[in-house]
Amino acid sequence: MASVGVITRALCKNVINTGRVSTIRNTGFIKFYSTAPQYENIKTEVVGTKKNVGLIQLNRPKALNALCKPLFVELGKAVKDFDADEKIAAIIITGNEKAFAAGADIKEMQYNTYSSNTKEGFLQEWEDISNCGKPIIAAVNGFALGGGCELAMLCDIIYAGEKAKFGQPEINIGTIPGAGGTQRLPRYVGKSKAMEIVLTGNFIDAQEAEKMGLVSKVFPVEKLLEETIKLAERIGTHSPLIVKMAKQAVNQAYETTLKSGLLYEKSIFYGTFATEDRKEGMSAFVEKRSPNFKNE
Repeated sequence: MASVGVITRALCKNVINTGRVSTIRNTGFIKFYSTAPQYENIKTEVVGTKKNVGLIQLNRPKALNALCKPLFVELGKAVKDFDADEKIAAIIITGNEKAFAAGADIKEMQYNTYSSNTKEGFLQEWEDISNCGKPIIAAVNGFALGGGCELAMLCDIIYAGEKAKFGQPEINIGTIPGAGGTQRLPRYVGKSKAMEIVLTGNFIDAQEAEKMGLVSKVFPVEKLLEETIKLAERIGTHSPLIVKMAKQAVNQAYETTLKSGLLYEKSIFYGTFATEDRKEGMSAFVEKRSPNFKNE
């Protein structure tokens, strides 16, 4: 989950934002404020017209949001807190206009060893994100390289700004992706494209990423966050219980055979008929009214 190191720093030398980010510039849409607990490396806010969307901003602008361990510990806690909050329907992870996350903090891992990685469970904090039951949407502007690309792929949906850049450049510094890059990327874009990206370290732009299926939609930079919040709000109009079950069923497709996946899907489908929200949803449809879901 490394970044491209010297190469990335050279590319980004003239675009580093040296101030603390309190707003996403040019969006005119939302401000980020630190809320309890006070985080050092991220900012959180509850947004949306119904205040049901948890927004997390990676906030290491001087390092292009490089993913150091303290940042990921805070990110995991924020995700778990939003996941446990019954008022939150979906979670958004974003960065700033320059970078979603330009990779891992190379200085932090430079002297790691095979033994230390194994004993300390290096990267285990990433499981807090993958274990989240609620939908997580990545809103990617700027660089999403190495661990940044892996973090975006760890989310359930990726929306990108038109200037976003994706890549797995670990090969340039003598290692390979270690937080899902070699496993999730082929599932998104197929073996051939994944091999090309991983073995060359080349970047791909937002338009190519959308064409390959890595990204769902591309927006102007200043519209990205607004559109991502709209998506989260749309998800929030549905039963939270059924949304969680649907997420589980889709994720199962990447972890099993088609036959086993179909059996799993059917069991989840049957299970929805034991919920009050399924009964309410179908009754509302028949009666031509809006459903009143209760998460039951």
